[in-house]
Amino acid sequence: MSTPEHPLIDAVRPVLDAVGARVVDLADASAADIELRWDGHAVAAVRLPPIHGALDRLIETVEAELGGRLPTLSREDKQRAVRLLDERGAFILRRAVEDVADALEVSRITVYNYLNAIHR
Repeated sequence: MSTPEHPLIDAVRPVLDAVGARVVDLADASAADIELRWDGHAVAAVRLPPIHGALDRLIETVEAELGGRLPTLSREDKQRAVRLLDERGAFILRRAVEDVADALEVSRITVYNYLNAIHR
């Protein structure tokens, strides 16, 4: 990136990193990019990642937060992982329950049970 770091970019960097987005120069921005404005002036743009791979990115973030790979977590932490993924919208993605069950090394029924307990 040739855009010098701006205070706004420094401020939003943790959010961008968490969602897998990246900063692009205004000259390279497309219509789909999100313009970052500071005091009424565009300073850069944000390019969101493609939806493909979104669940993997969410799982990686949850693993980092919980301090371990999903299959190695305790039952309680696996339940927390499902709660965090649910809060972040992971289960609106097609096949998410199956993919999360595979990542946790549990059955789909177990994931559905965790989700049912969350939504009671």
